Amino acid sequence: MKAIPLILMGCGGVGRQLLQHIVNCRSLHSKLGVHLRVVGVSDSKSLVIASDVEKKELDDNILNEVCRVKLDGSSLSKLTGVGECQVFSNSESRTKLIVTASLLGKSTGLALVDCSASSETIGVLKQGVDLGCCVVLANKKPLTSTLEDYDKLVSHPCRIRHESTVGAGLPVISSINRIISSGDPIHRIVGSLSGTLGYVMSELEDGKPLSQVVKSAKSLGYTEPDPRDDLSGMDVARKIESLYPEEMGPSKMSVEDFLDCGIVKLDNNIEERVRKASINGNVLRYVCVIEGSRCEVGIQELPKNSALGRLRGSDNVLEIYSRCYSQQPLVIQGAGAGNDTTAAGVLADILDIQDLFP
Repeated sequence: MKAIPLILMGCGGVGRQLLQHIVNCRSLHSKLGVHLRVVGVSDSKSLVIASDVEKKELDDNILNEVCRVKLDGSSLSKLTGVGECQVFSNSESRTKLIVTASLLGKSTGLALVDCSASSETIGVLKQGVDLGCCVVLANKKPLTSTLEDYDKLVSHPCRIRHESTVGAGLPVISSINRIISSGDPIHRIVGSLSGTLGYVMSELEDGKPLSQVVKSAKSLGYTEPDPRDDLSGMDVARKIESLYPEEMGPSKMSVEDFLDCGIVKLDNNIEERVRKASINGNVLRYVCVIEGSRCEVGIQELPKNSALGRLRGSDNVLEIYSRCYSQQPLVIQGAGAGNDTTAAGVLADILDIQDLFP
């Protein structure tokens, strides 16, 4: 039986769902000859880790308790008396994580799985790369920080997977990599790459106010912990058309204030844009176009019967144009948001690196 030791960083909606997938798939993975050995789980302030990471793991009872504690909104520091594990807080948790990475990275191997929505994990991930660890990401921020950070994280391409950073569980990155590695140059990509904004735009067509739709999207697990990460377009690209003004940004207004009294001020403007598009027989969609060195991201008015116009809910759609796909593009479409879908994509990525473990 091949064992894959891993530490989960981030235990929000996606992280909890991943742990549940791991527990529920034990029988299936056993038939495949693989065992996912969760040796640690961290949140923003604490780390719960097996008492002996070389020989033991956090058993399924502990993982279920981790999910329960985090679902209640508590810190992992509240986890006590549930089995053979230790709990570290604040700076101690980061130190212990690095010590564990150093111990396992070049012996049994270790996968650092980042399901957080934080840029605070970048330092640990970079050190993990140097220590021989594999990296699996649902968190987009490490790859969209600085070019230096990006280069470090992808310096060993076989040891990193990040399919779930785009399109949740859709095979976007793997498809693009296959096309490129076959010598087929890609010259244009068009799509709706944010399941959150896709959901928002299609719900607005039904006459619902923006404030109500965003709150609904958050409750469904479609948004980042701070929905402004999605509404700003940071989920899609760094060149953006934001749906909210600067004075409602994270440095000016808390998430709670934004959802309670900020976003409602945007309802009328968005409603008017939806109405004008409807008069023209069109709909609004948040679209990304990549062509050569040009990247444009923002709200576009599109025909209702176009591929993007027909999108409903949180679906993503991507059209890839290359030499082989010049007249009829390769189209990838499906659910592009949601904790379950994203966590399934992360789990598939973890299993994809199993050959790197002894």
